[in-house]
Amino acid sequence: MRIRGAVLEEIGRARPYAQSTPISVGELELAPPGPGELLVRIEAAGLCHSDLSVVDGNRVRPVPMLLGHEAAGIVEALGPGVEGVSVGDRVVMAFLPRCGECANCRTDGQLPCTPGSVANNAGELLGGGRRLSRDGSAVHHHLGVSGFATHTVVDARSVTRVDADVPPEIAAVLGCAVLTGGGAVLNAGLPKDGDDVIVVGLGGVGMAAVLTALSLQADGAVGRVIGVDAQPAKLDAVRALGADAAYTPAELAEAGVRAPVVIEAAGHPKAFESAVAATAVGGRTVTVGLPNPAARSEISPLVLTAEARTIIGSYLGSAVPQRDIPRYVEMWRAGRLPVEKLISGVITLEQINEGMDSLADGAAVRQVIRF
Repeated sequence: MRIRGAVLEEIGRARPYAQSTPISVGELELAPPGPGELLVRIEAAGLCHSDLSVVDGNRVRPVPMLLGHEAAGIVEALGPGVEGVSVGDRVVMAFLPRCGECANCRTDGQLPCTPGSVANNAGELLGGGRRLSRDGSAVHHHLGVSGFATHTVVDARSVTRVDADVPPEIAAVLGCAVLTGGGAVLNAGLPKDGDDVIVVGLGGVGMAAVLTALSLQADGAVGRVIGVDAQPAKLDAVRALGADAAYTPAELAEAGVRAPVVIEAAGHPKAFESAVAATAVGGRTVTVGLPNPAARSEISPLVLTAEARTIIGSYLGSAVPQRDIPRYVEMWRAGRLPVEKLISGVITLEQINEGMDSLADGAAVRQVIRF
């Protein structure tokens, strides 16, 4: 079938992207779903730093690539062998499929699926190969989703069904920002007994971590929730969400504030250093940011030993999407996780390059494309 989508043509073009236009919007061919796959009509897709990191070259992927990994939509067709999902269902797509059979999939979310990671790096679906083409040439998938399009074909192991009362924008943001930021708190940080939580880096993932930590305050698992970012506008935004305090990294260091659980969600080596420095004795630093592979940070190993501290890497928030997304939906329904507050703007597919500029400028928390 013919679809319309946003394809990254070349990595590393100069900014502003509105002028260099690394992403083109046009028609492509989409093959029907194969065994274990779904055809999904996209309703909403979020712009994330993981998309930007491919555009700017921090995460090298094969091109041309139809971008977009945080999306939700309606199932329109099923390939052979699909169970648990029906035509007409709304589904959330997660950017790391889980085969459910490899050794990593038996770690309850701690480690990323090995076949899923291999497929993502190759720009293929979990079942192998590509379903996208343009003028007879293959177009790569982005993290098994390619959600910046009117339709997509995905592996059934990349989706989680949600009820129709979950709006498309909310459903889309659950698939990356909330899975990653929320999981950094719930699955990796594991606050308890009134632990304070600091979140360093207040983009979509960091703000989702803040919202999740705030949701635990009523139960007494979390004490103070503190946001940290270099941009004053982000500090104002996190205060509006209900954070107990907000600091720039320099202010945090000067105040000497530390916490048992610190989430680093900026994907920058200096942010990681700030997060480690802000971790209390016996505490846990959870890093979910994705810096450039060449980035390096300086920390003292002695601090880790002498203060019995732990650094935890958490990919996709150590999530098992089919376990965790329903949990976040229930928290949202109960009013404890106001995910809609993460959405800072709605744009069209044709505004994708401008949207990447806003993301790179740090001016947006979560922009969502509506179809």
